[in-house]
Amino acid sequence: MDNCVFCLIAEKKLNSKIIYEDDISLAFLDIHPVAPFHALVIPKKHIRSLSDVEDFSLVSHLLYVCNLVAQREGLTKGYRVVTNVGDDGGQTIFHLHFHVIGGRPMNWPPG
Repeated sequence: MDNCVFCLIAEKKLNSKIIYEDDISLAFLDIHPVAPFHALVIPKKHIRSLSDVEDFSLVSHLLYVCNLVAQREGLTKGYRVVTNVGDDGGQTIFHLHFHVIGGRPMNWPPG
């Protein structure tokens, strides 16, 4: 998608601190971290949100990458994986992505 910032990152048309990449996915550091470690895991293919996924093996792969990134970062005490869906769900960039957040204790509910 032409104006999607995450598509531009996946296409290497925008700079980002990439920490993992394979044929299907990309992980990079969030530019507005909410914890000592905050990365985003995206599919390279544009998919608007979790509610638009047709191939759920893709979601499985993205969650595998979330875990891989967390393990590589040494988040042995735990971490949080979050995806926001739609306006009411807090989604601000309409390209499927998972936040991997760690490096501090997480509260529930968040906020």
